[in-house]
Amino acid sequence: QVQLVDSGGGLVQAGGSLRLSCAASGAASGRSFGMYAWFRQGAGKEREFVAAIRRSDSSTYYADSVKGRFTIARDNAKNTVYLQMNSMKPEDTAVYYCAAGWPTTVITGAYDYWGQGTQVTVSS
Repeated sequence: QVQLVDSGGGLVQAGGSLRLSCAASGAASGRSFGMYAWFRQGAGKEREFVAAIRRSDSSTYYADSVKGRFTIARDNAKNTVYLQMNSMKPEDTAVYYCAAGWPTTVITGAYDYWGQGTQVTVSS
């Protein structure tokens, strides 16, 4: 069974930082995927794209709302993806999900595997 395990969420004050991690486990531990991404869903809101990284050339993509504050990176040796979040704002509060797969488009494409989600809360 393919599993993605995301972690690193918590409570942080506005202006602070957090780093999320997403590791493949089980049958997915040795697999590589074409694209890795982070999405988030705030209370009462639809899920939205945050960032993505392409495995082949490490190209990165960001939502306008996080550009310049968040950084996505991948450790190939550990098959782990990270989301470094700096200068955080209360509007960043959401459940964050990692995703992996071979989507036809980065933001709206279908990702094959998802993590269970990790809560991020930013206090003002």
